[in-house]
Amino acid sequence: MSGASGTPYAASVLRALLAAGESVDLVVSRASRLTLLDETGISFRDAHWRDDLREWLARGADGKPATFDVDTDAVRYWPAGDLAAGPSSGSYPSKGMLIVPASTACVAGVALGLSKDLLQRAASVTLKERRPLVVAVRETPLNGQTLRHLVALDDAGASVVPASPGFYAGATHIQDLVDFVAGRVLDAAGVGHDLYRRWQGDLGGGTPGQ
Repeated sequence: MSGASGTPYAASVLRALLAAGESVDLVVSRASRLTLLDETGISFRDAHWRDDLREWLARGADGKPATFDVDTDAVRYWPAGDLAAGPSSGSYPSKGMLIVPASTACVAGVALGLSKDLLQRAASVTLKERRPLVVAVRETPLNGQTLRHLVALDDAGASVVPASPGFYAGATHIQDLVDFVAGRVLDAAGVGHDLYRRWQGDLGGGTPGQ
């Protein structure tokens, strides 16, 4: 997680990964802690990260607590400042990496190959090891510099997935829009899920009430 707005997207992706039976290495940047506090009121603390994570993932996109029942036993948390952490090495086993949400600063750092924190270092490792890297950029509008960074990431093999919800899936709630974006992120990573209604070629099939 980087510091862009969009913590509900990250929560939806995490819940779906765990539901799919995946184990997760979680890195939360310093800026994303501030965003999480601002958007949810939850402080993400190193010493109490599992309790804080459980409270956060149980919350719906509308802010309602205890909306989801989530088992976080398969999550391993790494502080963003720990450059000796497992994900900092190419020999650490990993299927790939998802950056959700991705701030423009994070995009720039990864595109330029910087390693100022564990998030950027792990992304560089993911690219060099030719593993899937999915970048869910949320910022809007995008300036030319950021667009060039995104093209550089695409050239390097990353999948760029803007946090842009689709409406053909029949969304009736903010959670549906969040889950659509999370589902597209997981599609890019090759992870199975049932977060949104897929297009079947039937016009009007996703119209609410149909």
